[in-house]
Amino acid sequence: MSQVRKLETTLDELKTLFSDKAQTGETMVLNLGPQHPSTHGVLRLILELDGEEVVRCVPDVGFLHTGIEKNMEAKTYLKALVMTDRMDYLNNLGNNLTYCLAIEKLCNIEVPKRAQVIRVICAELQRIASHLVWLGTSAMDLNASSVLIYCFRDRENLLDIFEMIGGQRMMTSYIRPGGVWRDVPDEFVPAVNRFLDYLPEKLADYERMLTRNPLFMRRTIDIGIIDPSDALERGMTGSSLRGSGINYDVRRAMPYSGYDEYDFDVPLEDGCDVYARYRVRMREFHESMRIIKQALDKLEPGPVITDDRKYSPPPRSELGNSMEAVIHHFKYWTEGFSAPKGEVYVATESPRGELGCCLVGDGSPKPGRVHFRTPSFHNLQSLSFMS
Repeated sequence: MSQVRKLETTLDELKTLFSDKAQTGETMVLNLGPQHPSTHGVLRLILELDGEEVVRCVPDVGFLHTGIEKNMEAKTYLKALVMTDRMDYLNNLGNNLTYCLAIEKLCNIEVPKRAQVIRVICAELQRIASHLVWLGTSAMDLNASSVLIYCFRDRENLLDIFEMIGGQRMMTSYIRPGGVWRDVPDEFVPAVNRFLDYLPEKLADYERMLTRNPLFMRRTIDIGIIDPSDALERGMTGSSLRGSGINYDVRRAMPYSGYDEYDFDVPLEDGCDVYARYRVRMREFHESMRIIKQALDKLEPGPVITDDRKYSPPPRSELGNSMEAVIHHFKYWTEGFSAPKGEVYVATESPRGELGCCLVGDGSPKPGRVHFRTPSFHNLQSLSFMS
């Protein structure tokens, strides 16, 4: 019988990763997480503290690893879509979009104009919803707990809109290969316009509570410095990279879904600290609203999914009149469609940075390989060198 050794790492053993002061007890080594109430997500940080200063931080990840990529490879392209919602439930529509863009590139599927505009609106609404969670939880960690309540109150409006279009508040799987699941209802545009009229006043309230708050500034300015060279070297993207003055946004660098037709700015700050990253994200709220307003103006009548029947189900209107449509509907959802052989990579600008999908087709209805380049996994490397 083979011997199995249980791997346990004690804090005394971990001290060898830190400075000589940790060995002698001059500094303190302790665990933050993985169940600490101030961590949002299961994450363990092993910290070396010199008083209140974090001298070194070693992130320990993987507590919620669920093997999504491998599970997707065991499903058809269509059935694997629902798993992208679960990768990051704060950006489920963005995850849908990235995966579908990869399928469309691999299969050369043309997406109708109306569907592209709806996708842009959904992606930017999702960005705002995600940023509201970031703002509320970050403020709570700095002892401004009332901001958390206000942010989640405002986010409810967006969850109602997502439920309106997809039937579910989160994990809607609304974006599909070739377009979207169904057209938006008549009340969608008025609901989005009401939210766009509502949010600016609330953002001004958040700015008044935080931006010039002496305590907030003292806890964020010159804290967590990330030099531009370090940020680039470690593959950081998104607001964290732009907070160090690097002008990189996938929507501009590699436009998708017609983003090159929209007029918007990429917010930049050169403070390289927590406060600079906060300022970038606060400005991104306004840029997302700006994009949504332009998209609503572009929303013209038309189909919302490709007319290539290999990659789209038959319209419901045909199911009651055509046996061929019923057979196609059954085979589409049970067997899926076969994608050609090939390898593609597609990237989008998620709320946390560049979200990429590498998709390998082997000619079967199931992907040969799926890999996601998730932004937080790369951005997390910054913790070890900003301390």
